[in-house]
Amino acid sequence: MNMGTRLLLGFLWLVQWLPMPVLAALGRALGRLLWALASSRRKIALRNLELCFPELAADERRRLAREHFQWLGRSILERSLLWFASAERLKRVIQVEGDVKLAERSKKPVMWLVPHFMGLDVAGVAVLIFQNHEGCSMYQEQSNAAMNEVIRRGRLRFGHAQIFPRSDKALPLIRAIRRGVAFFNLPDMDFGERDAAFVPFFGVQAATLLAPSRMARALDMVVQPVIAEMLPGGQGYKVRFGEPWTHFPTDDPVADTAAMNRWIEEEIRKNPAQYLWVHKRFKTRPAGEASLY
Repeated sequence: MNMGTRLLLGFLWLVQWLPMPVLAALGRALGRLLWALASSRRKIALRNLELCFPELAADERRRLAREHFQWLGRSILERSLLWFASAERLKRVIQVEGDVKLAERSKKPVMWLVPHFMGLDVAGVAVLIFQNHEGCSMYQEQSNAAMNEVIRRGRLRFGHAQIFPRSDKALPLIRAIRRGVAFFNLPDMDFGERDAAFVPFFGVQAATLLAPSRMARALDMVVQPVIAEMLPGGQGYKVRFGEPWTHFPTDDPVADTAAMNRWIEEEIRKNPAQYLWVHKRFKTRPAGEASLY
C-alpha cells in the first residue's frame, strides 16, 4: 500500500469520529471544492440535467448540479463511517423504513433493486446490520489495487456478504442466488450494448441492462425496491425498503426494463440532487447516433 493510500485511510479513520453535523459540513465543503476543480464531471452533470430536465431554466439546472456536488462530497467523506464506524453507531444514524427482513423470511431468493443515489453504500450497510440473511453484489474493480482492497474490506466487514467483480463471469453469482443468497442489484449504469436494450430514461434512449428482469424470471426471484437517502445536516440517513413488486418480472424483459426506468425516474423527481449525475448515463448510443457528450 503506497503512502498516499495510507494517508487517505488514516484521514478517513480520524474523521469518522467527528459528530455527524461536522462531518456533513466538511463533506459539503469538499463538494464545493470538487465543483470548482472537477470540470469534466461538472460538465457531465450539467449535460445530464439538460437532457433529463429540459423544462428547467439553465440557472435552475446549474443550482441543482451545485447542490448535487455537495451531496457527492458528503457521500465521499462519509464513507469513513461506513468503513470504520461500529455497527452500533451506524444503527443510530441509519433510519430504516419498510420490510428490511424480507429476505430472511422469503422462500424465494430476493433481489434488492437499488438505484445510484448518493446514499447507495448506506443501503449496502443497512442490509448487513439490520437483518441476518446473506447477501451478495457485484462491484467495479478499481485500477489502484490497494484502494480496491480497502473498498472490498469496507463492504465485507460485517460478514454474511459476498461481492463479485463485474469483470468476472456471472456463474458464481448465479450459484449464490440459487442457494438463496439475496442479490443487491445496481441496475442503472451504462455498461454498453451487451445484454442491454435502449429504453427511455427521462425521454432519452438509454442503454439499460436487461439482467434484472431476466435474472428475476430465470431464478424465480422476489424483487424488492430499495431507495437510500442522505438527510440534511447531522440527521444521518434513511433507507426505504419498498413492497415487493408484483408486476415484475414478466415474459417481456424490454418492457420490464422500461418500467424499471420509469420507477427510477419517479424516485429521482422526489430527490433530484442526490442522484448520480456525474456518470455518463447516455454514453452508449444507438447505431449512427452522435455522442450526447
